[in-house]
Amino acid sequence: MFSAIAKAVHQLADPATRKILWRSFFASAAVFVVLIVAAEWLIAKLRLFDWAALNWTADMLGGIGAFFLALVLFPSVVAAVLGFFVEDVAAAVEAKYYPGLPPPRVQALSEAIVSGLRFAGVAIGLNLLALPFYAIFILVPPVNLLLFYGLNGYLLGREYYELLAARRMAPESIEAVRHVFAGRLFLAGTLITFLSTVPFANLLTPVLATAFMVHMVEGLRGEAAVRPKASR
Repeated sequence: MFSAIAKAVHQLADPATRKILWRSFFASAAVFVVLIVAAEWLIAKLRLFDWAALNWTADMLGGIGAFFLALVLFPSVVAAVLGFFVEDVAAAVEAKYYPGLPPPRVQALSEAIVSGLRFAGVAIGLNLLALPFYAIFILVPPVNLLLFYGLNGYLLGREYYELLAARRMAPESIEAVRHVFAGRLFLAGTLITFLSTVPFANLLTPVLATAFMVHMVEGLRGEAAVRPKASR
């Protein structure tokens, strides 16, 4: 896994990836700004006090809360725009590291976008349901962080894996490999979640995570192919 993330970071310097990186950067930034503005607008509409000083305090705290809410939801929401970049990033990685691979099953753009939107809806819903627990455990950071990274690590590991694996594997193989390597994919998803919550670094995450998962898929495909032979 460490080799995969190192190659993914190195991929960012590749000329074929640089143009995609800028598109992803601005799309991710737009998503983050929209999240903050939407959260602040909602908080501003919920004026529970008649006293101006209390309203000002609530707005200030609401702005901070909106920023952190945007950080919480960003890993989920940014998946909705992943479909615009996944094929280009995967093709650039494969051209550099796996030139001998046959042509992949190329997903239609609409298929990738619908998949991203479906995932984003599920992930946002689950994170919103988890918000009260995030708030309850705000004074117990280890529990709070374990809950957040546990939930999103599973979701992002599965989503990125299935999206990239679909280019190279049959549906039954995707499911079988995911079950065998569930722990490793969970760790990969947790790493992606962490990168998605680091300000500025999170704007590069869609490209970085896609490149990372291409290497993960190729590694897992190779291990799955030799496992039956090794067990005989």
